[in-house]
Amino acid sequence: MDWLDPLDAAMMTAEVLSRPLNIGAVLILSPPEDAGPGYVDDLHRDAVSGRDPVDPRLRRYPHRGVDTGGGWVWREADTVDLNRHCRRISLPSGAGRDGLWRLISRLHAAPLRRSRPLWMSYLIDGLDDGRFALFVKVHHTLVDGVAGFQMIADALSSDPNRRSMPQFHARRPRERSDRSGGRGSRRPPGPVPMVRSLAGAAASGVTLVERVITGEVSDVVASMTGDTTVTPLAAPYTRFNGRLGHDRAVAAASWPRTRIRAVQDKAGVTGNDVVTAVVAGALRRWMLDRGELPERQLVAICPITVRDRGHAADDRHNNMFGAWLCPLGTHLPDPLDRLDVIHRTMSVGKSRVASRGSGASLLLLATAIGATVLSPMVPFVPRLRTGYNLPISHVAGPATEMYWNGAHVEEMYPVSAVYDGQALNVTTCSYADRIGFGYVAGRDVLPDIETLIPLTEQSLSELEAALGLPP
Repeated sequence: MDWLDPLDAAMMTAEVLSRPLNIGAVLILSPPEDAGPGYVDDLHRDAVSGRDPVDPRLRRYPHRGVDTGGGWVWREADTVDLNRHCRRISLPSGAGRDGLWRLISRLHAAPLRRSRPLWMSYLIDGLDDGRFALFVKVHHTLVDGVAGFQMIADALSSDPNRRSMPQFHARRPRERSDRSGGRGSRRPPGPVPMVRSLAGAAASGVTLVERVITGEVSDVVASMTGDTTVTPLAAPYTRFNGRLGHDRAVAAASWPRTRIRAVQDKAGVTGNDVVTAVVAGALRRWMLDRGELPERQLVAICPITVRDRGHAADDRHNNMFGAWLCPLGTHLPDPLDRLDVIHRTMSVGKSRVASRGSGASLLLLATAIGATVLSPMVPFVPRLRTGYNLPISHVAGPATEMYWNGAHVEEMYPVSAVYDGQALNVTTCSYADRIGFGYVAGRDVLPDIETLIPLTEQSLSELEAALGLPP
């Protein structure tokens, strides 16, 4: 049997009790100059034509039953009906960007049917100046955010004149270009590889236990002596930690990479540190405006990729990440103080996750994760503390301008997963000379999620002003 990794099996089981664990991406494109009025229709016809074989990962769907002893296994569809997976939608006249994000919110909330492969794509036209969007939605058990963006990037080209390109769901040849590297499907045949997958770089279950024990001790010591390590229940309880509801809210926008780079260079931090601090500033202002800013600082859980040259190419699109709890300094009015806390925390986090491996770092956060996602299901638990308030993650997209069958990819945004206890998710994506910020939440939790976009600009401007950078 083709067993799901323990992490993926856990996500599948969690979805039974909570909400769909879908992740996705939105590409906003402008058609080529020679495009006719039926250009998007032609793209859709090509997508459902079956011209290209479907990638093996996108032929799979999860199953568990008596025949599997209650465990989760992958089954593979003999045929994939692309008309069910590749849809065509037109926005109403005048809907604009706001209408697009409302549509994405509805599509993202819909669960994927487990009786067929866990992905969907939507071609959406009706934006200004003939622009259109491609929304791809995949279940988190198939790929993590890094891998999912790479799948889409592999379907793009830097050549604006290239046509008849393979779809993102098409199977790629084993020989790959230097730009995109190798890929392949994962098939853990038994318990030992499953343990190794959970443990990341750990060579055995014993090594995993050792890393968990030593990591727990070092984290406790660090939490008592400094401000770069967060104890499992140190985050304040906020509206972001309540029940999710059925509806979603999505908002996104992008900013020039040069602005992020200028803050990064002047402050001596990383680009991801700057982006996290910008998000922290936006959330601080949003909560202040509503009288909801807690005295304790918000805490984010930040995934940290552990892929390295030691992993086989066939593992490239698996879930291979650890995580770290990052205090956001939202109790500090000075944006540079918040940036300093985030920078020092994530420097420690990257080092420790790298040394412990994926599995050990995730197990060390079991208490924080459990407290966050389980407490909304228990009606009488005091709402005072939780493990963390939201995830903030960063995904690297293509570094150069890209095209899809001649259409220019102008913007690229992540659309991440939310669920009970984690009702707000922030994921950013770099693309060419821009950084895209994607905010996803339960509609009941953040009914005005679009207000985070101007607050993001305000937060970045505050950092620039504090560093004496020109506006």
